[in-house]
Amino acid sequence: MSDFWKNYDSKSTFDGYISKDKKLRSHAKIISSILEKYGKKRLQEIELNCQSTINARGINFRVYSASNRAEEKKWPLDIIPRIITKSQWKTVSIGLSQRIKALNLFIDDVYNQKKIFKDKIIPKELVFNSPQYLKECDGFSPKHKAWANISGTDLIKNINGNFLVLEDNLRVPSGVSYMLENRMVMRDIFPELFTRYKVSSVHQYANKLYNCMTECIPKKTNNPHMVLLTPGVYNSAYFEHEFLAEQMGIALVEGKDLFVENDNVYMKTVKGPLKVDCIYRRLDDNFIDPKVFFKGSLLGVPGLFKCWRKGNVGIINALGTGVADDKAVYSYVEKMIVYYLGEQPKIDQVETFLCNIKTHRNHVISNISKLVVKPANASGGYGIMIGPKASKKEKDEMIKKIKRDPRNYIAQPLEILSTVPTITPDNIEPRHLDLRPFILTGKSTYVTTGGLTRVALKKGSTIVNSSQGGGSKDTLIVDSRN
Repeated sequence: MSDFWKNYDSKSTFDGYISKDKKLRSHAKIISSILEKYGKKRLQEIELNCQSTINARGINFRVYSASNRAEEKKWPLDIIPRIITKSQWKTVSIGLSQRIKALNLFIDDVYNQKKIFKDKIIPKELVFNSPQYLKECDGFSPKHKAWANISGTDLIKNINGNFLVLEDNLRVPSGVSYMLENRMVMRDIFPELFTRYKVSSVHQYANKLYNCMTECIPKKTNNPHMVLLTPGVYNSAYFEHEFLAEQMGIALVEGKDLFVENDNVYMKTVKGPLKVDCIYRRLDDNFIDPKVFFKGSLLGVPGLFKCWRKGNVGIINALGTGVADDKAVYSYVEKMIVYYLGEQPKIDQVETFLCNIKTHRNHVISNISKLVVKPANASGGYGIMIGPKASKKEKDEMIKKIKRDPRNYIAQPLEILSTVPTITPDNIEPRHLDLRPFILTGKSTYVTTGGLTRVALKKGSTIVNSSQGGGSKDTLIVDSRN
């Protein structure tokens, strides 16, 4: 071990580069030699070049303050990549495909046969009381019974170096554009990585997404027209909406650009109406059709829901998919895999306590100092209480919330997230991270080779969300024989 890593502390976590006994992991030897050759001062200069490239490419995201004021921020990319071997990723990929297959079968069952409730695998009250359950979808199945066409499954590595599923994101998961942009930037500013490692490509994603959309068009057509429906420029993920529409060569539209006539959807163009065959929607269910859901929505398209139910347009992800994107439902996914597929889960998930179950609730309240408590339907890291770091006041307030609305809270043991070396203003230090791979499902299933690695830039923090100060890393899936 060189002096470069002399003060690097990897004892308290599973580190992706260095073991607890201060030895380089085999897949990290090449990157270590590159980092050592450059030295910390030169790496800081490359980091500055990285920020300049991000500025030049206009890679940004929007966050909102407590007063609901929007602020544009440049995308935070750390230049030291996460590295995973291809052999390990193959196992993860199989596990993710298995998981999304079971989840799609579950969603279809919820809105049709409801067999899983009759067989008492999961309590029906848990699902039917979910704010994400849409009774309007009862009796409907999308093409290929593929409801969650695009999912972003959050993974962590625990203290033993094993991947675990932390949560499923099945409604309108974001982040894939940043995965793709991270790779483009890294190829520009750190090309040596890609000459020394055999790195799996990520750039087929846009083609795979386009194919997924065509597979989900309900009625066969020789010249399909597809659009990406955005809430508009003020949405935090608008950069991604623009990016993906451009990459796929499809129109980026807002609700006002579409209209319904004779139960078909049309896009307004200078040449007249153009029939739309499939919509990649990036707005929540409630806003998509004011005739059926939130009456005051100005973002959606009146009559769109009826067109979809009649099979005249495809919508990905399907409306109602959020019924499986619930942290309480998450606790039953391993049982779903066994129930629907007759297989054991290939990838484990984090133990979860449901506060609507009295024995679980009592355990959570008694052990709140040791647990992470989360709202069942929130996202972006909001509303989470990390017991070991919370004040007495915060814990007391959370207990009151749990007692007031137990269905809306789950708790999990505090898993010690793995780390990877990250550049700080003064040094290179370990920082906690997670990983969001993206899975596409239509007639077939595709899992990205890697995903978006999100990193907590603040020392000791496990909150990786960019909206709360987190950053990102390129994720290199490399040949084990490098």
